[in-house]
Amino acid sequence: MPLVNELKSAVKGDLFWENYLSPLSEQVSFPFALHLGVFVEPYLQFILEGKKTIESRFATRRFAPYNQVEQGDVLLLKQSCGPIVGICQVTHCWFYQLDPESWETIQRDFTQALCAQDPEFWQQRQAACYATLMRIQSVKVIEPIPFVKRDRRGWVILQSSDQQLKLEL
Repeated sequence: MPLVNELKSAVKGDLFWENYLSPLSEQVSFPFALHLGVFVEPYLQFILEGKKTIESRFATRRFAPYNQVEQGDVLLLKQSCGPIVGICQVTHCWFYQLDPESWETIQRDFTQALCAQDPEFWQQRQAACYATLMRIQSVKVIEPIPFVKRDRRGWVILQSSDQQLKLEL
């Protein structure tokens, strides 16, 4: 996977990320999933600066990352219409089927960490039925990695984890 080689090169010198990504070289077993998130400003910059510590995705249907992202997964931060410019680790996930009570909980508990103080943030998401919230850490700005993406999805699972429970027959 050429992207993995570029990622490893981009994090060279960062002991945490070098060690964390080292299992990807074996390409036999993946202990975590690799996700690509597409970000617009100002939220991308808020994450890269460490101001935004919770990433959210709201949707009308159960699209990724809903119930498909887990603690320990890696999220690549891609500029909308641009390159991958950062990497971070997901440390906690919350999944909501939205109703008035869950909306209240999300707004009360996560507004500051989402950098979502502007009422327009909430208005743009009011038609959503599902929400995924992820606490992120170990955010690292990397040299831009070109990544061509031709569809409109804001979230793509590039590599699934091999740690999913297997059904034994």
